Amino acid sequence: MASYIGRRKFLATLGGAAVAWPLAARAQQAAGRMRRVGIVVPFPKGDAEYELRVRTLRQELAKLGWTEGSNIQFDERWTTADLSRVGADAASLMASNPDVVVATGGRVVPVLMQLSRSIPIVVPGVSDPVGVGWVQSLARPGGNVTGFTNLELSMFGKVLETLKEIAPATRRVAFIYNPDNPSAVFFKRAFEAAAPPLAIEPLVVPIHGLADIERSMVSLPEQQNTAVLFPPDLTTQALREEVVALAARHRLPAIYTDDMFVKIGGLASYAPDRLEIFRRAAGYVDRILRGEKTGDLPFQQPTKFELVINLKTAKTLGLTIPPNLLFTADEVIE
Repeated sequence: MASYIGRRKFLATLGGAAVAWPLAARAQQAAGRMRRVGIVVPFPKGDAEYELRVRTLRQELAKLGWTEGSNIQFDERWTTADLSRVGADAASLMASNPDVVVATGGRVVPVLMQLSRSIPIVVPGVSDPVGVGWVQSLARPGGNVTGFTNLELSMFGKVLETLKEIAPATRRVAFIYNPDNPSAVFFKRAFEAAAPPLAIEPLVVPIHGLADIERSMVSLPEQQNTAVLFPPDLTTQALREEVVALAARHRLPAIYTDDMFVKIGGLASYAPDRLEIFRRAAGYVDRILRGEKTGDLPFQQPTKFELVINLKTAKTLGLTIPPNLLFTADEVIE
């Protein structure tokens, strides 16, 4: 069984509201009519990683005084990535007029926005809400959508830099992305700008499903010193077991932008702490339920990035992780 070694620990900062109000006082303030919170997750029920994230959200809300069955009810919709099912579940949920909806997925949130311009939507992780047209600005979203971004585009430079430290022979990197993702154009542009200064030839590989991923990863080893980068996307996340297995089979160093891949055998990831984002999203749900306007709550950027390395996978690929990288890694899986 893999063991997990934490390399750095961060002190969690408490929001001003949580400091100002003891739990008992907040619970009393939350008393009154039952509030309903919808949660839309484009993965199947039973997806361990996303169940952990949703559970973290709910636990944080409990700490803020919201007790299920007492003053809050949850309506979870595990839709998978099937957009027809997303549409049906979203329509049913929004017709029930929940007080707040928590939703993730660049192809899911627009469906909810088309159904309602008034029901508050909190997004625990989106790449560029301004660029894709969801909000007017990060500081003042101005509509019914707010939340937290899950990367900064400059992050791709750090991801590539880390990949070269792990696999120094890398001369070209395949950027495997889904062009159907509304943020894909921004990812691609940032990747292509970050690669040349690191003496990396950028290879852009669009995919739509598993067959495309398989074809691309079969051909990549023919080009020597090639590695792979996977940007955030629901398609590759849903296929993460297959993606990790393909990278191992073809002996391709791959770096990811979500640690869920590394936990199941992926080489490395550099990404925001996703659980922390869901915890912070609970704070926004709490503030909206207590009367604050969604459009006045700024989209917040990540405060904590984590480097996670799978040492066993590195050894299998014949890679020696530099000691300085092991020292600075937040987590090493052995």
